[in-house]
Amino acid sequence: MSVIEVERHGPVAILRLNRPDKLNALGAPDDGIEVRDACDGINADLDVRCVVLTGAGKAFSAGGDLKAMQDSAGPFSGSVLEVRRHYQRAIHLAARALYGIDVPMIAAINGAAIGLGCDLACLADIRIASERAVFGATFLKIGLVPGDGGSWLLPRVIGMSRAAELLFTGKTIDAATAERWGLVGSVTAPDVLLDEALALAEQIAQLPPHALRMTKALLRQSATSTYDVGLDSAVLAQVLSHSTGDHREGVAAMLERRVPAFGGL
Repeated sequence: MSVIEVERHGPVAILRLNRPDKLNALGAPDDGIEVRDACDGINADLDVRCVVLTGAGKAFSAGGDLKAMQDSAGPFSGSVLEVRRHYQRAIHLAARALYGIDVPMIAAINGAAIGLGCDLACLADIRIASERAVFGATFLKIGLVPGDGGSWLLPRVIGMSRAAELLFTGKTIDAATAERWGLVGSVTAPDVLLDEALALAEQIAQLPPHALRMTKALLRQSATSTYDVGLDSAVLAQVLSHSTGDHREGVAAMLERRVPAFGGL
């Protein structure tokens, strides 16, 4: 069974972490390849306009496999160089693939998002949490560092001070605190979490898909570029957008006071 499942709902794809017996922990040798292949399939399918990332069972993702770490087994066996290669091929490959999804991604955080799991949530563009969700960057509690990019991701989501507080204390926070800190945008009852995420995804999916992808790319670039670079990139994307049928449809629909029908043209 693959560690990740893809489920289609029209223009929305659900990516579901699927190792509920291990609280959706990642790190098995093939995890990176399986997640990469799922994400590549989404990027290749222009009919997909939004993605929802969630977890099977009661957790979003509890991070790494602590039992395997304790036993120095599987991915945590071998020399330092072998363990390093495992991180790059399994965990980093999966994280890069999720970060590289072209369309907007919503994380529907149904339960514990701890360590790597918290970082996976931060890879999404929008986060919605169940009232049962808990978050933690607990690497220091087991003598580790945020080895999957958490020290880069967390400050960009909640700011340097809050990120330092989570990382340096190793404490966990509940969903209400996560919302107050800006780690998630909203909190819902557990039984409506996926419905809320799908409703938001479907709202996003109604917008013109090419402009949607370019807008996400501009947002991502803004995290590391100057304003001048952002303007140069924006004007190129804007010129392309002006040439599309979706732009003409959007203008016509607004002038005619009707709902636009964007076809990706």
